[in-house]
Amino acid sequence: MSDAAAVRLRRRYPPPRLPRPVLVGLVALGAAVGLTWLIWAALFHADPVVTADVPAFEITSDTSMTVTISVQRPDPSIPVSCRVIAQATDFQPVAEKVVQVPASTVELANIPVQLTTLRRATSASVSGCTAG
Repeated sequence: MSDAAAVRLRRRYPPPRLPRPVLVGLVALGAAVGLTWLIWAALFHADPVVTADVPAFEITSDTSMTVTISVQRPDPSIPVSCRVIAQATDFQPVAEKVVQVPASTVELANIPVQLTTLRRATSASVSGCTAG
C-alpha cells in the first residue's frame, strides 16, 4: 500500500474519540454497577413482609362468591391490607375488594371474603398486599 493510500484511509477512518482501554474500563464499570444493583434488588425483594394467596373459592351465585385468602406474615403484629380480585371467563375483573387484616398473634391467617360480582366469576386472586 502506498503512502498516499494510507493517508487517504487515515482521513476516511479517523481514530476513535475514546481510547480502547478507557472504553473497556467504562463498560466494565457499568457492568459492575448493574450487577451490584441486580444483587441488591434480588436480596431486598427475596423476603417480602407479607405474602397472600387464594387456597379456595366458591361461586355461590351469578353475582356472589366467597373467597378464602391465606395471609402469611413473619411479624403478625403488623396490620396488612390485601386486594382481592374476581375475574370472569374473559379475564375481565368483575369484583374487587380491599381486605384489612388486623394485627394478631398468628403468622398464617385464613380469612373468608364475600364478594359481590357484576356477573358470574370463574376465578379469584390476590393482586397484592401492603403492610401498615
